[in-house]
Formats: sequence, C-alpha cells, structure tokens
Amino acid sequence: MTDPQTQMQFLYALRSKGVTDARVLTAMERIDRAAFLRGIFAARAYEDTPLPIACGQTISQPSIVGLMTQALDIDPRHKVLEIGTGSGYQAAILSQLARRVYTIDRFKRLVTEAQAVFDSLSIVNITAITADGSFGLAEQAPFDRILLTAAAEDPPGPLLAQLRVGGIMVLPVGQSDTVQSLIRVTRLEKGFDYEELRPVRFVPLIEGIGQD
Repeated sequence: MTDPQTQMQFLYALRSKGVTDARVLTAMERIDRAAFLRGIFAARAYEDTPLPIACGQTISQPSIVGLMTQALDIDPRHKVLEIGTGSGYQAAILSQLARRVYTIDRFKRLVTEAQAVFDSLSIVNITAITADGSFGLAEQAPFDRILLTAAAEDPPGPLLAQLRVGGIMVLPVGQSDTVQSLIRVTRLEKGFDYEELRPVRFVPLIEGIGQD
C-alpha cells in the first residue's frame, strides 16, 4: 500500500465502520490487502467490499475483517485458530496480533496460494492446513481464540470444546445466506456466554474437503 492518500482513506473507512482498536488498525495498515488478490480485483483492494477469489470463495470486506478481529480481543501471547483460510488476508492480520495462528481451509489450492503470500511477506507464525475445519484442530487445542469466516447454523461442538476457559470465539451463525448474525462466544468455567454483535453475510460452513 504505497500511496499515502489511499492508505489514509482506507483507514478512515475502517474507523467510520467502527474499527477503533489501535492495534487492529496498525495490523491492517501493515498488511496490504492487494497482495491477497489476483488480476483485475487487486486494483479494488482498498474498497470496503468483498471480492471473489479462487474456488468460488470471497475475501471479506476490510471493515468486517477489522470488526471480527477487534471482537476477538487478541493479546500477543495468544494461540489462535481460524476456520476458513480463503485468501489468507484475515490470517495475516491475526498474525500481527497473536503469538501463533493456525488456519484451516477445505480447499488445498487456497491453502497453497495463501502460504505463498505469507512466505512472500515473511510471515512465519502462521501454520496453514488443508482439512475439514468443522472439526477444528484437536492436536493443537486448547486455543485462546477461534475465528470462523464461514456461517454455521450453530457454533460447532468440536470448536467449542477446543476453546480454552476464558477463551473467545467469533463466528457468523444463521440458517441461510440472507439472515446471519455475527456472535461472540466466551467460554466460562461452566458453560458459554453468547453475545450478538451485528448482521453479516458469509459463505456457509461446509463439511468435508473441497474439490479445487
């Protein structure tokens, strides 16, 4: 993001949509969204809009990335699990805030392409894995924070189980792609606390490994 004017407008748009956490804004200033887009869409990287990527998926609009990241309240000691690598943009933002990020996608092509971008940006604290994200990553559990970038009907049981006590999960829930709500789940000593944040629209969480 070389043009200071573009960068200033980008950050202003984020703030105007409610992304006010200074660490999140710094991370989003540091990670160039254009690096995660191909062809004609790279020119639109600084618009606050979702854009298409490979495998029929999308890169979320920056303000939603910012708001979801902000809702996680990450500190530098945290180990974070992301379900839905997609372009890798969200994982790269998380990598600036957390100690370690594990990101899972059901499309091998997306994981391979995201890993190439992480390497080009010298980001070394992300582990990208091709797997069925609805089962989480039991061998690395528990996680301090979990982020889903695909909508489930309910928070998946395996993911709730892999959340540390005191940990936070942020995800879109909803039974259709028209009515979804972004929620924050906090694991308590006994049970979970659920908080509704805002309406959103995400691709559905689908089980199994995708065909590229």
